[in-house]
Amino acid sequence: MSFVEVTPNSHFPIQNLPYGIFSTPNEPHPRIGVAIGNYILDLSKIAHLFTGPQLSSNQDAFKSETLNKFMSLGRPAWKEAREMLQSILSADQAILRDDAELQAKCLVLQSDAVMHLPATIGSYTDFYSSIEHARNVGTMFRGAENALMPNWLHLPVGYHGRASSVVVSGTPIRRPRGQTKPSDDKPPQFGPCKLLDFELEMAYFIGPGNQMGTPIPVDQVMSTYVRMFVAMVMEMSLGS
Repeated sequence: MSFVEVTPNSHFPIQNLPYGIFSTPNEPHPRIGVAIGNYILDLSKIAHLFTGPQLSSNQDAFKSETLNKFMSLGRPAWKEAREMLQSILSADQAILRDDAELQAKCLVLQSDAVMHLPATIGSYTDFYSSIEHARNVGTMFRGAENALMPNWLHLPVGYHGRASSVVVSGTPIRRPRGQTKPSDDKPPQFGPCKLLDFELEMAYFIGPGNQMGTPIPVDQVMSTYVRMFVAMVMEMSLGS
């Protein structure tokens, strides 16, 4: 149980402390925080409290404007950070509970914050993993009889996406523009797409990398490489 008030229907009890990047009107630079109840705990203000063996020499990671450095530290550091955060937010831990001055600095109402992309995204891969979606799209392009490609059930299908087009929730999105061909006897036309697909997807951020050419064993993906999950909405022009 946390000393910070958390309502029973909150998504952010002490057992779930999701990371994010936020700013406030009085401190407009982006910084790392975790959600707790209706608040954000500003980790840049309590970086000095991370004194464990993994994080004592990496406190600057919590003063970054993205989560990239923290994610690159790997699971032992993530675990240590989680345990430290749950400890200092606990109702029976005095270090923050009894320090009103530090609380005033590091606890920010979520309603006062602006959220930013949590990381600098160098690249992303979109996996074509839903058989229902694959059949629907395949039917549109190839007909129901040839909806699934022959290797779909045997080979994970992933394709490179435009990392520059990943934006934070609430960003205005312009309808994609491109060439369409209304009929065979007329030239292509350039303009807004007529059909637009919206897909709600689960995305995850990778922490440590791997050496080029070195495969990642499947049984190590979740335990070693995946740092966090987010909901992602993908917008895709269907080209007509």
